[in-house]
Amino acid sequence: MLERIAGKTVRRAVGLMSGTSVDGIDAAVVEIITVNAGIKIKLCAFENIPYSSSVRKKIMELFDVDTSTVDKLGYMNFLLGELFAQAALQVIKKAGLEAEDIDFIGSHGQTVYHQPQVSNEDGYDIRYTVQIGEGAVISARTGIPCVSDFRVADMAAGGQGAPLVPFTEYLLYSDEGKNVLLQNIGGIGNITIIPAGKNIWEISAFDTGPGNMIIDGLVQKTSKGRLLYDPGGEIAKKGTVNDSLLKRLINNPYFDAVPPKSTGRELFGKDYTEMVYQYMLENNISNEDGIATVTYFTAWSIADSYRRYIKPRCSADYIVLGGGGSYNNTLVNYIKTEMSAYNVQTYTQEQLGYSSDAKEAIAFAILADYTVAAKANNIPGVTGASKAVVMGKISL
Repeated sequence: MLERIAGKTVRRAVGLMSGTSVDGIDAAVVEIITVNAGIKIKLCAFENIPYSSSVRKKIMELFDVDTSTVDKLGYMNFLLGELFAQAALQVIKKAGLEAEDIDFIGSHGQTVYHQPQVSNEDGYDIRYTVQIGEGAVISARTGIPCVSDFRVADMAAGGQGAPLVPFTEYLLYSDEGKNVLLQNIGGIGNITIIPAGKNIWEISAFDTGPGNMIIDGLVQKTSKGRLLYDPGGEIAKKGTVNDSLLKRLINNPYFDAVPPKSTGRELFGKDYTEMVYQYMLENNISNEDGIATVTYFTAWSIADSYRRYIKPRCSADYIVLGGGGSYNNTLVNYIKTEMSAYNVQTYTQEQLGYSSDAKEAIAFAILADYTVAAKANNIPGVTGASKAVVMGKISL
């Protein structure tokens, strides 16, 4: 079956993604078309299916080692498999297709724990990651082969299991005459550097630090759960960046670590947000000023990453912003101001004719396409892996 699929010139796939913001499932139907030695993508349909408040609460409990238990983890792995399967069928219907029209599904799942740093307390160099949303359930409910659990193969080869999207960014965004930066702003921010005229094994990428995670957490905290995020950056727009809080935020060893590197909720999640909130209370910083400051902090981390780790070897022509953070106008304006100091133009995915919403779901459809064809789909220079590997487990 897989050989037949891999041999087709046009493959139809569903990509599924649930990010660190835990707002819902992104589902995209795409056509992946072989063109010479490369591929071309056609987005047929996209859907975002929000989680219910109950499901979101149960997922969030898994992020905290004090509230996560093996029974909860197992239950949610299968429940999310059901929800991901429903999302796939829903977006297939939206595309005007049937399940039998789809060749395969690529599902990232929901990351609940990611530990990219090595521990050798038992005599082995162990780094690990946990993504849930059982691929076998997705395949069983849809009748479509499902590729899932991508990150573990890279980590088994000594990589950090992240970021993975740079592989697909090179395929879709490389520019023969320009040095391009792709900045995704989900819960965490990550950047891909694509120098002009380079091959895929010469690109690099790393996590720049927090994206929306602290902003969302602080908005939820200060609104007592009434809001989940800052719509359009309107709250931050009313505030002023507080220098003392900003100084505390940027004094973090993560920013001094040399790439390749990755981070997540373990560093910039609930405890970090609580630290920010307590500092605001102790220093009489208003909610608006606090949210403005953490919004600027994300912009600062992106510009600081460029200044220290990218510009010395690759002076960029432009940066393309994607992910939910690209809809935060205040954050985008902060980034534009920061990057203009280095003569780097700032664009959003939409300004270039792409979709910020669908970008990562599309990416996992493409990664799954390579898995089905038994072709390597990680970039060792990005993740730190010792070799190129085929990522993803296939459920038939």
